[in-house]
Order: sequence, then C-alpha cells, then structure tokens
Amino acid sequence: MSDRFDKGMEVRRSVLGDAHVDRAEAAKTEFDLPFQTLITEGAWGTVWASDGISKRERSMITLALLAATGNFEEIPMHIRATARTGASKQDVLEAFQHVAIYAGVPKANHALKLAKATYAEMEEQEPK
Repeated sequence: MSDRFDKGMEVRRSVLGDAHVDRAEAAKTEFDLPFQTLITEGAWGTVWASDGISKRERSMITLALLAATGNFEEIPMHIRATARTGASKQDVLEAFQHVAIYAGVPKANHALKLAKATYAEMEEQEPK
C-alpha cells in the first residue's frame, strides 16, 4: 500500500475510531477493494489528513455537506466522530442552521433529527 493509504488509515482511525474501521475492513471484499482504497487514500489520506483546517472545522463542514446534499446515511457516523474531532453539539447545530438557510429547512431538520438520536445513543453508551 502507499504512504497516502497508510496516512489515510491512521487519520480514519483517529476520526472514526478503531471499532468502526475494523468493522468496515472486515466487510471489505474483492469487489469493493478499489473503492475502499480510493476512500482511504482520497478522503482520509488527502482531505482529512491536510492540516489546512482543524479536524473540528472539517467535521462541521462534512456534516453540513452531508445534510445539504441529502446524504443522510453517514450523518450518524460523523456525529459519533465529533467525540474525537472536537466539534461540539453547538458547532453541529450552527452547521445545520447554515444548511437550513442555504440548502433547505427539510434537509437541516432531518439532519438535526438524526443528530439528536445519535447523541442520545452516545449518552446512553457513556459509562456511568
């Protein structure tokens, strides 16, 4: 594998957590291997690995883009990642408010619904 792949895997684990990445890696097949490599090198080894902006800012942008484009399936995963990126609940709310104004209230509303449910799950899983 390439240096970009190795860096991508390192960043991916730091943002999404080992458990998530281990599950994704276990589900990888010969069919989707090229796609998984592309994501690891491009998204994680290039974009997320850049030090041009913070992981907190990148997390907010990612959540806003997912909501604005209606790609809701990955919102819970990226909400969970905020525990590692430093994006607060207030940061996420601000990002989704931008979505409401610039991309539509229904998209922001659905994203907020997913975020609320995911935060509730995260709080239930916290050790007491």
